[in-house]
Amino acid sequence: MADVGLDTTSRIMQQLDDVIKRRRITELDALYPALEEVIAGILEPSAVKLDIDRSKHPYVIMTVGINGAGKTTSIGKITNMLTSQGFSVLLAAGDTFRAAASEQLQVWGERNGVGVIAQAPGADAAAVTHDALDAAISRNVDVLIIDTAGRQHTSGDLMQELEKIHRVASRKLEGSPHEVLLVLDAGIGQNALAQLEGFNKSVGVTGLCLTKLDGTAKGGIVIAIADRTGLPIRFIGVGEGIDDLQEFDADDFVKALIEQ
Repeated sequence: MADVGLDTTSRIMQQLDDVIKRRRITELDALYPALEEVIAGILEPSAVKLDIDRSKHPYVIMTVGINGAGKTTSIGKITNMLTSQGFSVLLAAGDTFRAAASEQLQVWGERNGVGVIAQAPGADAAAVTHDALDAAISRNVDVLIIDTAGRQHTSGDLMQELEKIHRVASRKLEGSPHEVLLVLDAGIGQNALAQLEGFNKSVGVTGLCLTKLDGTAKGGIVIAIADRTGLPIRFIGVGEGIDDLQEFDADDFVKALIEQ
């Protein structure tokens, strides 16, 4: 039901069988804690929080993902989290394709009390990134978060545009973007692995944000991703509110997943 996937489910079953034999488990009540322990063991190496390196100034976060994954909303929530931790933040409206995307980011900027660098709809997203980096450097902000247009990982032209944004950031500020955050909808299941592969090939994904876990999706795909890739899982989204973004905790996630 959680859509963990066949390969990872098989691995969980094998490890669980080993635990059952080793501990001579015969009661169902003892099985659930053992199952939680096995899954947590897979997830734990990927439960790595986003660590803003203050020596990299500004620290640049580039968000990527398909249409509707929740990138812009997640940016707003991450901004709220960072400002509450004392970081100064600037946003770049790099989604120049979707109607009202820039306005949506502006609203999040106002709610968080941070600036937003934007251009007219249809503008070159790489140019927005360049201007935003200029502004971030001149304003001496701690963190720059770049929004990008949603795109399918199978679209060659759009992925090339994403690669251009990445190149411009890297040329303007050596070593940036320091974090490439892939935002994934928890409801898409195994297709998330294909998305991750596509985006990782183009721009080198360094962290994941899993959204919409407040719906019917149980997000078992996150277990498969941890099992297959070991990539850091930074955040999970559990609602629409500005505070409804949590840093990923493997134990809490497993407890919520396995409801007895």
